[in-house]
Order: sequence, then C-alpha cells, then structure tokens
Amino acid sequence: MIWIELAILLACIVVGARLGGMALGPVAGIGLTVFVFAFGMPPGSPPGTVLGMIVAVVTALSAMEAAGGLDYLVLVAERVMRRRPQYITIVAPLVTYALIFASGTQHVIYALLPVIAEVSRKAGIRPERPISISVIAAQHGLIASPISAATVALIGVLAGHSIGLPRVMMVIVPSTLLAVLIGALSVTWKGQALSDDPAYQERLASGKVQPPQATRELTPAEMRRARGSTLFFLTGIGFVVLLGLFPGLRPSYSILAEGKAGTAQVDPAAAIMIVMLAIGGLILLLFKASPDAIMKGSIMRGGLSAVISILGISWLGSSFFAGNETQIVGEISSLIRQAAWVFAIGLFFLSALLFSQAATVVTLMPVGLGLGLSPLLLVAMYPAVNGAFFLPTYGTVLAAVAFDQTGTTRIGKYLLNHSFMRPGLVTTISATLLALLFSSIGTP
Repeated sequence: MIWIELAILLACIVVGARLGGMALGPVAGIGLTVFVFAFGMPPGSPPGTVLGMIVAVVTALSAMEAAGGLDYLVLVAERVMRRRPQYITIVAPLVTYALIFASGTQHVIYALLPVIAEVSRKAGIRPERPISISVIAAQHGLIASPISAATVALIGVLAGHSIGLPRVMMVIVPSTLLAVLIGALSVTWKGQALSDDPAYQERLASGKVQPPQATRELTPAEMRRARGSTLFFLTGIGFVVLLGLFPGLRPSYSILAEGKAGTAQVDPAAAIMIVMLAIGGLILLLFKASPDAIMKGSIMRGGLSAVISILGISWLGSSFFAGNETQIVGEISSLIRQAAWVFAIGLFFLSALLFSQAATVVTLMPVGLGLGLSPLLLVAMYPAVNGAFFLPTYGTVLAAVAFDQTGTTRIGKYLLNHSFMRPGLVTTISATLLALLFSSIGTP
C-alpha cells in the first residue's frame, strides 16, 4: 500500500509543478482527500508555523517594496556588484548562510530571495544560480547554528555521551561552510545565459515579465521613504537575529498549568512573526506604503503563491509520513544493521519526507545510538539531515521558484530534475564527507 500512496504523492507533485504557480497546493489537496477519506490515513497537519512566518515576513517585505525600499536595496546592491556581478553566485549563499546561522531559522531567507532574484536579473546573471545555492546554504546554515532547533535536538540526543556543543560546532561549522562554497562553484556556470534562456524569453514575449529597466533616480522625498523603510526592515531582521543569539530577550508571561501558576517564554517563531508584522505596520504608518500597492506588489503575489503551494504539498507529505512512520523507520533501522554508512542515507531521505531537520534528528538519531553507532560518527553524519530539497515540496524551495520571475528557477518536467538538485547533492555530500574528516582530527 505504501507504494500506491507514494505514487499518489509524486503524481500530485508532478501535475502541480506542470500547471505552475500556486497549483501545487490545490492539486495536493486532491491527494490529501484520497489519503484521508478513501485510504483512512491520518490527516497529518499543515505547517502552521512555517506559513505564519512566511506571511509575516512577506507582509513586511511587501510594505517595504510599496515604500520604495526594495528598489533602494536593489540599487545599492547593483552599485556594489557593478564591476563583478558574477560574484553574486558566491556572495548570496555566504550572506544567506551567515544570516541563518545567526538567527537560527532558515525562514529569514524569504527576505533575501526577492533581492537576489532582482539583482541577478538586472545584472544579466541567470537567477537560478544564486537562488538555488542560497536555498541550500540556508539549510546548512541552520544545522551549523548553535541556536537552531535541529542543533538543540542533536545536543539533547547526545547528552551523556561526552560530546557537547563546542565539539559539534568544531566539526559542523567548517564542513558546512566549505561545502556551501563547493556547491556555489557547482552552479556558477549552470544553464544557459539569461539572454538565451527560452523560458525567460517566452515570458518576456508574452508580457508576463517586463525587461529589466534601469533603476530610476528617486526624488529626495522618495529616497527618504525608501531609506527609512529599508532601515526599519533591516532593523527588524537584526532584532530577529538578536532574539536568536540571546533567548533571554524573548519576553516571559504568566500561565496556569495543572492549577499552578507558572511562567512561559514567547516561542521563537511567534517572536519572529510578531516583530515582522510590527515592522510592516510601522512602514505603513511612517513611510506611506499604500495597502493597495502592497497587495499588488510582486513580492506579495509570489509570497501568496508560495503559501498556497506549501499548505497543500506539506500537508500531503505530513499525512503520508504519519500513515507509514513505523514501516519507514523500521526499514531504515534494518539497513543500518548491515552497513553503518547507510545511516546517513536514512537521515537524508527521512528529512525529505519530514521537511524538518529537527524532526529527523529526534526520530532517527536515538535509533543510531541504540544500534551502537559512535556518537562522534552521528555528529559527522549530521549534515545528511539536509534532504528537504530532494523533493521540490519544501517551503523555501517553493518560495524561491515563486520569487524568480524569469522562470529559470524551476521544478523540472521529471520531478527530480529541478534547480536545487545539483547544488543540494553537491553541498550535502561534501558537508558530510568533510564532517567525517574533521571529526577524525584529534580522535585517538
């Protein structure tokens, strides 16, 4: 039965991808209906936190766009990269890695994707190159971050095995950072030049996108609004980073649990949503961002398309795993007993199904310990939890496709030949091999 269910899951992805845009969500809803009402499978759950963060960040971004801030950011980036714009394929993933490393959540990338897409398009660089590797860099920055849920989960699993956060960081940070650079090199010359890409030329001819226009000079009043909205948005991002670096900054509140008074701290995801919504509101009030312009902007359209797609396809994947969890984990465990290296492959494919590095760690790392694998070996295999790109259903993957107006960042005709496969495999394999190397240094 699992193979029939998997075939339905893959068919929904293929059909939705071919229809394009937000079609992945409604088509996945058909598959979810079959799973729940026809097969009697658990319904799973939609990724409410992820969707909430996307909406909050996109709202703030769209307000900044309506106030002229996005044009200002692109203008500044153009000036910086005017001499050597080809470096965006290297610079963009490194900036993304650093931001996610500091904030502890890869969903901050939604603030970068539109800027990366527009700067590369205006520079004549195929946006697929920097966008695809930046999405992968976000995943590796996440597992390297000492404050991410995945790393916290790993430290918890390894508690009592003489391996703490410093040792994990010494292995994972250099291995993932070097792997991101290797991944960037793997896509630096990928695909046709933007001027020769048939999909982009078709979009230009049909009027779906307009040719890149020279950035017009802003009037003094427009410049003040653009700079102010950009400053407020970047301040919001900086505050999110601080909340990740210093959890004590997140406020506490009183609760009543089991008849006893206590305190609880605001969840990191909720804190991000609150801050970004507030930033959007301040930009609206202080910099005359029109609500109509916000809703009609390219960022809001792309963001809503991503939200609908993620809602359907992630919910479908959640139902599939919930209905087959015992069989999937059992099969992986039996393979590990035969060859330890298979554990890394198990981590990779389980993360592709769970859409979560933290959930993969919590589900499978204790199994590895129970089967007698070395704790240090488990640390070395930790980068393998970055398999969420393999099936083009993950939130950041779908958002990247939606934000690239040129159509060069795409889900392939044959499902797995999508824009993220090459940089994802190159980076994840490189990070795992490098982690194995770094973990052996100094080990008796």
